Amino acid sequence: MSDQTADPKNRVRVLVYSDDANTRQQVILALGRRVHPDLPELEYVEVATEPVVIQNMDAGRIDLAILDGEAVPAGGMGIAKQLKDEIYECPPLLVLTGRPQDAWLATWSRADAAVPHPIDPIQLAEAVTGLLRSSSRSASPATS
Repeated sequence: MSDQTADPKNRVRVLVYSDDANTRQQVILALGRRVHPDLPELEYVEVATEPVVIQNMDAGRIDLAILDGEAVPAGGMGIAKQLKDEIYECPPLLVLTGRPQDAWLATWSRADAAVPHPIDPIQLAEAVTGLLRSSSRSASPATS
């Protein structure tokens, strides 16, 4: 096959964390298989508990993590802060906040972006596109 999207190596692995299966489904439906025509297809890893988030992130196979700040017992903002503190060259993190006014908490958590509940598919897609583009630019080797 000549289609690059069929090659799993060209996919972007997105971890979606929430204790609520409906929230995880909303994120996946909002982003779809491809968030932008210029970017590779997305492959989702759904996670419902903090230990599994840490395990997947430590393994280094995740390109972007979307963390639900409203998850219990471990909220996405606390997990984001832990990941940024503990993982060298941590992949981009997007936190889903309870409301727009909680963006300052996402800043405290060192998340790279924040999108409030209820999930707006356009806002989420724009945030993810921006993170993936900036991540791919920083991963590209510098030219002399």
